[in-house]
Amino acid sequence: MCAIHQPNLFPRLSTVAKLYAADRWVVLDDVQFARRDYQHRARLAALDEPARQQWLTLPTRLPHGRPTPIDQARLAEPGRSRRTVSLLTRQYYGGSRYWPAVRDVLDAVLDQFEDTDRVSDVAKASTVALLTALGWSGEVLRSSAIPTRVGRSERLADLAAATSSTHYLCGTGGWRYLDTQAFDGHGIQVLSFHTPVDTGDPLWRWARHISSLWALSRIGPEALAAMLAAQRDHRPMEGFT
Repeated sequence: MCAIHQPNLFPRLSTVAKLYAADRWVVLDDVQFARRDYQHRARLAALDEPARQQWLTLPTRLPHGRPTPIDQARLAEPGRSRRTVSLLTRQYYGGSRYWPAVRDVLDAVLDQFEDTDRVSDVAKASTVALLTALGWSGEVLRSSAIPTRVGRSERLADLAAATSSTHYLCGTGGWRYLDTQAFDGHGIQVLSFHTPVDTGDPLWRWARHISSLWALSRIGPEALAAMLAAQRDHRPMEGFT
């Protein structure tokens, strides 16, 4: 089972849920960086008042202007960004009873600022740290290391095929453009993946809006892992139509 997704800084629960359901994550890091997306920013929410939110943003410079690929975007102020990530995360979630688990995720990200100025490395590390806290032990690869065709659907199909995947998890955003014929040529089945909607559970209610750091801080890694496992195992994913 393969999921292909851009590197996101402290990704939303909807993204983590999709990656958790997969056996491997191909980090889509060779597509154009988008300032309005989540590669360099995350929306933090107050522990007891999730409607109160604040953007955590890493100032980013694009060496090649707007067409700069994600893996070539650079931190504009690494030292300042490191301090901001540390201070804001502690401010929002330091009072949680599950702070030790959140701190482990935070520390893994802070270490990246010492070794790299690539935004994609920091974002990838934040996602891997979250998945690791939840007990996920899948494979992580970078799309920039895998030759593919140019078209969007063709690129995704080639990435899935290169990783010997038999199934591709397609999120709600992919429904708008995906051409499943590109996958048919590789014998790969496309499955639609979505998180629950119209639910009274506040964790799922905010899943597409705020960083999953909030969910981790609210219920802790064991309960959150159990919730994601139940979503994966008891809500069968459907073939793409």
